[in-house]
Amino acid sequence: MEGHISQQTIDDIVSRADIVSVVSDYVQLENRGNQWWGCCPFHNEKTPSFSVTPDKNMYYCFGCHEGGGAIHFVMEMEKIKFPEALRLLAKKFNVEIKYDNNFSPKEEKIDNTKELYIDLYNRVADMFHYGLLKTEAGKFALDYITKRGISMETIEKFKLGYSPADRKWLKKFLKSKNFSDEFLNKSGLFSKNYPDFAFFSDRLMFPIFDRRGQAVAFGGRFLRGDAEKSPKYLNSSDLIQYKKGETLYAFNFAKNAIRENKKVIFCEGYMDCIAYHQCGINYAVAPLGTALTDEQIKLVRGFADTILLSFDSDGAGQKATYRAILMCRHQGIPVKIIRLHNAKDPAEIMLNFGAETLTNEVNNAILDSDYLLSFLSQKYQKDTPEGKSRFALEFFPYIDALQTDIQKESSLELLGRTLNISLEAVKKDFNNREDVKKRAQNAPGKGQGTVQPQVIVNAEFRALLAVLSDTNQFELMQSRLTDDDFENPSAKVLFSILKECYNSGDLSFVSVLSHCNNDGIKQKITESVSRGEFSQYTAEAVQESIDWLETQSLERKKKSIVQQISSLQGQLSLPANQESMAKLIEEKKLIDERINRKGR
Repeated sequence: MEGHISQQTIDDIVSRADIVSVVSDYVQLENRGNQWWGCCPFHNEKTPSFSVTPDKNMYYCFGCHEGGGAIHFVMEMEKIKFPEALRLLAKKFNVEIKYDNNFSPKEEKIDNTKELYIDLYNRVADMFHYGLLKTEAGKFALDYITKRGISMETIEKFKLGYSPADRKWLKKFLKSKNFSDEFLNKSGLFSKNYPDFAFFSDRLMFPIFDRRGQAVAFGGRFLRGDAEKSPKYLNSSDLIQYKKGETLYAFNFAKNAIRENKKVIFCEGYMDCIAYHQCGINYAVAPLGTALTDEQIKLVRGFADTILLSFDSDGAGQKATYRAILMCRHQGIPVKIIRLHNAKDPAEIMLNFGAETLTNEVNNAILDSDYLLSFLSQKYQKDTPEGKSRFALEFFPYIDALQTDIQKESSLELLGRTLNISLEAVKKDFNNREDVKKRAQNAPGKGQGTVQPQVIVNAEFRALLAVLSDTNQFELMQSRLTDDDFENPSAKVLFSILKECYNSGDLSFVSVLSHCNNDGIKQKITESVSRGEFSQYTAEAVQESIDWLETQSLERKKKSIVQQISSLQGQLSLPANQESMAKLIEEKKLIDERINRKGR
């Protein structure tokens, strides 16, 4: 309890804790005379009203009126209690903690469970790292990562590792070090159903660090074995020391660079983030196996003037980009989009083209408004009244998210020019957008007052309904399929809904319905569940459905590639076409191999 820590220790912490140094870990500050100023971390603002006064060792926000000293600031930012804040600051400023009445810290009745698990994860991260670099078993994983262009310096920096194939080894080893079964079983390192079995095995390991560089969780990449039975990535669930929605991968490495450059890159995953850092673009971070959250944006809001988004260009990536743009704009942060050319991700650009090319892609990032207008131009027919209306309705939420009238007015003008419509007409529809939306939904010929297309219940859609009846199988499905693997538009929508619910941690029937805006799909789901249509399906039957979906998608991709190869015949005098042909042939070869493996 806090009374055990001596008043002298508290006074020492207060006097030695440099308030500017403490606050600067969370907020970008600028010096103005005797005070430092920045945007408040406790509420959204564009103009700095948050002040730090060093000679009084205090902070105060003139906007939301939050104020106090270093200890209170750490308590609020870290959501911890007074004794925990004292220990954190004592460690940062090298203050020895002393106790009243010759009290021994061993007698102190505090809940240090969080610190014990952090210590465990740091030890395990060291073990995995050793397994990658120093053991014969980890050699294949080391070969894989180095062939992807990752240097030994980067491997050391990110403390990449290898988890042993023997799933019982980790538990036996940790118990030999006097860790109890009860403690280990709650650590997240072992299977809930089979607690002697490690959750991660025979995988390339990515330790996830908190903002202070302590290992708090893991991600593990599948490298060998039956790819159809193992998800590509396994990630730690939320733990006492780790909340995935409040953590960013590599933020501990990136925060100083974000502060210096006043910008941050949000990218897709571990490898993309590592590629950016190795190329010297060390202000990149990544969400952790879930959609970007408001809390993750708040982590960087105090440092960054601009957010750059670097997500995949597939359907799921475009949806994530649209959503992230709105979230960032709602928090008052300008956004740019990095569009990669001649490669599917930053890691591939780093390997094939080098750091300079990746840097150029970042420097050529486009404004979010330009990205959205280009994206919507491909999605809707701008030469029809209905296409123009739907285009505008999907762009209006972006305008809503902008913070100033000047931004809104400029974006409305841009939309008008893009659609070749007068600013007056665009403004009128924007100001009456809810009525316009309702009129569009009730337009003649749309049937039953909705513009939603008819739900097609085919084999693709039924496979998703089957997974909904056994949601344990969705992890396998989402590890092997993406939105683009579905041909049926209704199935594509339902898969996106299931994925969104899965990422949020709630794949229940109620959650799926609440995320669904399509009345027809809602009806089909409800009918299927009410009739118990798939309740007798075995896990094997559901997995067979997933196999079938993947095979169908591969066949469609193969057909498309064959058509592209045919179109290039007779045009191979150009070097660019020769290169394209070689890539297409290699893609077809890989698809043929996957199809053949599935046919065995």
